[in-house]
Amino acid sequence: MLRRGNRWAARVVAAVGMIIALGAVPSVSAGSSCVVPGYGERLNVLWKPDMRAAIDYARTRQGDIAFAVRTDHRFYGYRPEHVEWSASVVKAMLLVAYLDRPSVAHRALNGYDGSLLRPMIEFSDNNAASTVVGIVGDGGLLALAHRVGMKHFATDPVWGKTRITADDQTKFLYNIDHYVVARHRAFAMHLLASVTPSQRWGIGEIPPAHWNLYFKGGWGSGTGLLDHQVVLLTRGCTRTSIAVLSMYDGSHQYGKDTLRGIFSRLLRGFPTAKQLAWRVSSRGGDPQH
Repeated sequence: MLRRGNRWAARVVAAVGMIIALGAVPSVSAGSSCVVPGYGERLNVLWKPDMRAAIDYARTRQGDIAFAVRTDHRFYGYRPEHVEWSASVVKAMLLVAYLDRPSVAHRALNGYDGSLLRPMIEFSDNNAASTVVGIVGDGGLLALAHRVGMKHFATDPVWGKTRITADDQTKFLYNIDHYVVARHRAFAMHLLASVTPSQRWGIGEIPPAHWNLYFKGGWGSGTGLLDHQVVLLTRGCTRTSIAVLSMYDGSHQYGKDTLRGIFSRLLRGFPTAKQLAWRVSSRGGDPQH
């Protein structure tokens, strides 16, 4: 259980300060000027997801699978508008909707806020999520979906049955920090970067080196009913979002294996070197540091 009051507030300030110092929540670059640090090129020039390998693999797996990848000017999808239940993936939207409430957006966070949001995201606590649902309501989620431009989002009396698509979730994750009021932005991203180790399967097992990873998973209480992950990767001002959704997996372990297999194929060739000593530009032949 979280401590309330001044001790909790001090922990939040320290965590947020660390994120700001590390530059872990960059702003979205305007247009094509954003290049991958150390490479001197835009992500779309350096990499594109291996969709063929991921689709071929998905077709060998049990489950109702859909996935999508979004970069600054590109979108790739396999059944990207296929609707599935969200399970705990919706908790990322609940986090943003809660922080966007007028009664929260313009004040410092307190112990009660932390007692709900931290366990909901870092430990995927369902009781905390149910309390947040009662606070933000369907209206808060639908308003956020409208801001994002989601096309197929729908709420349900059972929040775990919220309707989502891979397309809509990549829209949301790609700019998730900008849907949070600036005052609470670093705090929200800190939570999404701090998922407990026992829930860091799928993308959490193969995080691309030298990229910041923010994500939320959803699973059917370990039954294999569904296993999802929605992800934002950032490096400098470069970012990409990925959503992989799978229902009727048979077992939770099988679903986790499916997620890892799809992510590993999509991310083949992803630029993960710490830095390049120099890169010859095709435009002018000058070293790009």
